[in-house]
Amino acid sequence: SATSRSPRPGEKDGVNYFFVSRERFEQMIQGHELLEWVEYCGNYYGTPRAYVESALDEGKIVLLEIDVEGANNVKRHYPQCIMVFIKPPSLTELRRRITKRGTESAEVIEKRMQRARNELKYSKDYDYVIVNRTVEEAADRFLEIIRQKTATLIAACCSLGACSVLPEDKEVVEKMRKFGELIGMAFQIKDDLFDYTD
Repeated sequence: SATSRSPRPGEKDGVNYFFVSRERFEQMIQGHELLEWVEYCGNYYGTPRAYVESALDEGKIVLLEIDVEGANNVKRHYPQCIMVFIKPPSLTELRRRITKRGTESAEVIEKRMQRARNELKYSKDYDYVIVNRTVEEAADRFLEIIRQKTATLIAACCSLGACSVLPEDKEVVEKMRKFGELIGMAFQIKDDLFDYTD
């Protein structure tokens, strides 16, 4: 994602976000360079269209960490996408976690809490809902969903392509290789989830 907000301590451009100026972000909006975007607590957040399309063209699985409005916009462009809503155990716990980070003013925390109350109403529209009681539990459930969906894709490919997986079944072999890469990538996601949620 790209954002107009300033990096927090420890965040790196091109790793956590693509950090751009507010002026540059508005140019991206005008130039239709974003798949989706939103203004949230005084800052812009959005998904660069070219980055997503390039990754999909390479056969990669794209994971987007976006709000409800952004998710609905992506679903319109990519109806086959899988939407996962990660929710806190309670609003009280969410407030505690945000406050504990020590990066937001009281005013911003209130805006975030109001936004959370509104967004929780839409969790029923998602394919999956994960309650983030602990980082480990939420991450494991998220990985399970990824594995299930990827395994279903591979199973469909095998059933349509061949009875057994032979080296010449290049499409099947490639999907299985990518599944292996996905599992390795997923552990990185688990680390990111730990960093993000707690």
